[in-house]
Amino acid sequence: MKGLRKKLLYLLSILFISMGMQAQSLDQAKKLYNDGQYAEAKPAFEKLVKTSPNNSSYNLWYGICCYETGNLQDAQKHLEFAAKKKASEAYGYLARLYYKIYRFNDAVDMFNEYIAYLEKKKKDTTEWNAQLELAEKAARMMNNTENVQIIDSLVVDKNDFLSAYQLSEESGSLVPYRKFFNTDQPVESVVYMNEKKDKVYYAHPTEDNRFCLYTQSKLMDSWGDEKQLPMTINSNEDDNYPFVLSDGVTIYYASKGNGSIGGYDLFITRYNTNSDTYLTPEQMGMPFNSPYNDYMMVVDEAKGLGWFVTDRFQPEGQVVVYLFIPNPERLDINTEEEEIKRNRAIISSIQESWKEGSDYKTLIQLAHTQLSSGNEEIKKDFNFVITDDVVYYTLEDIKSPEARSYYEKVIASRNQLNALNEKLENMRIDYTQANQGGKDKLKAAILQAEEKIADLQSQPGEWEVKARNAEIRFLRNKR
Repeated sequence: MKGLRKKLLYLLSILFISMGMQAQSLDQAKKLYNDGQYAEAKPAFEKLVKTSPNNSSYNLWYGICCYETGNLQDAQKHLEFAAKKKASEAYGYLARLYYKIYRFNDAVDMFNEYIAYLEKKKKDTTEWNAQLELAEKAARMMNNTENVQIIDSLVVDKNDFLSAYQLSEESGSLVPYRKFFNTDQPVESVVYMNEKKDKVYYAHPTEDNRFCLYTQSKLMDSWGDEKQLPMTINSNEDDNYPFVLSDGVTIYYASKGNGSIGGYDLFITRYNTNSDTYLTPEQMGMPFNSPYNDYMMVVDEAKGLGWFVTDRFQPEGQVVVYLFIPNPERLDINTEEEEIKRNRAIISSIQESWKEGSDYKTLIQLAHTQLSSGNEEIKKDFNFVITDDVVYYTLEDIKSPEARSYYEKVIASRNQLNALNEKLENMRIDYTQANQGGKDKLKAAILQAEEKIADLQSQPGEWEVKARNAEIRFLRNKR
């Protein structure tokens, strides 16, 4: 009997010591957690979860530590468990996690859950309402993911991403800011110089330490006359990484403002020569933009290729540079399957964007080839895909007179649409600057232009289908 009592006392003492150590470990972990030292608190919470896997608080704290240290997969598992157990704090973290992994509709649901909880507690929801709007916007953007062929990718150090770009001479050149201006200032920007080498675009910090876009012209043998681009382009956040098409008026750049869905987003704008102003920037869609940083969009019209950089799902200090074939006109992915759109938006596999039977080796080789201006071999007025193996770039390439006639209508209707869109944008700018009488006069003209554009929108595609069918018939009959 004495032996049994001794044994029980020994076991109880071990149990109490173990409980005391666990309490001490929990207290230490919570202190680290409350101090924002998530990496240090994480191992203790991991042990506690293993000891008590059904404890919602342990799962919540461990899930948050995983999220804050970048382990999204484990974070999702434990935050979802905590959310099912009605641990309200899990809703906010889970919403942000879903946003990062492109589950935007689920993010919207979780943001709404968390906002409702905060409202019940009479807490400020301003920040969370803003994040909810971003999730809703990203969901719409993913639903309209562009069907673009991404033919190659290269993971490089963030500081060396320009090594992946090889522009033709007529597309200009890209040089690191520090190299171009011969400075030791830690300015993370790129200088774009046009083909004539008489104009540059770049970004550098302002007095309030945000990046803004600037341009300079070459005066005699030196650069000068620095001008900041207007606030219709520059935002109240960082704006950086400009590139100008060979037309001299179309500008791609990256911005953390202007409605970015996360970090730098890619935008396009055009210079209006009639009014000496820039048109309202247009945010590019997915797969180009993401909840992460996306920048340095370049389209080499001579090569018919484009590049952009992103740090989505990359380790710290690394980025991936994607090589793609620009579409002559935007085409969305034709599917109702959300998972397909999600994978294409994320770019989970570049092969998913490839056309069946296509061989991109020549284009990939072209991307890394130095080409001089005026090279006739790369003359491309457009990209007219006949089959997977046949692509035309000029009217002279089209063999069928009937198909050529149709494609001339494609070109004419596109030009008409471009002119109408430019005219409409100019009227909208004039509308914002006009008095009430002027606005009343412009309103009818704007509505008329919008209706005209809507009527003409489908014409280029319809004429292109007729041209393609006519050319295919012609080629078959020639065999």
